[in-house]
Amino acid sequence: QVQLVESGGGLVQPGGSLRLSCQASGNIHDSYAMAWYRQTPGTQRELVAQIDRRGLTNYADFVKGRFTISRVNANNTMTLQMNSLKPEDTAVYYCNSGSTRTAVVNGAAPYWGQGTRVTVSS
Repeated sequence: QVQLVESGGGLVQPGGSLRLSCQASGNIHDSYAMAWYRQTPGTQRELVAQIDRRGLTNYADFVKGRFTISRVNANNTMTLQMNSLKPEDTAVYYCNSGSTRTAVVNGAAPYWGQGTRVTVSS
């Protein structure tokens, strides 16, 4: 099992930046692949970005060129650098992990953090 703890959310003006972090603890095999999802009220969680232990990444089209996902395997942390934030980026952001990249990308990986709220507003 894996425990995931997010941090770094908050209020930022449009065009600003935020950096989210996710600390994983527990069985490292269950954090082979990690991802950030986000959710707004009344909608399903959507994949923002994903990274595996080899460093392979993929991004949702709506964040390409603005967000960067990274991880440090030695201390089981993952970050999401968010630049050029827009009001439509407002959501609760969740850290997700699993033992396979496919499971994480498909939203089937079982481990979730508690979420951190990002609000983009002037």
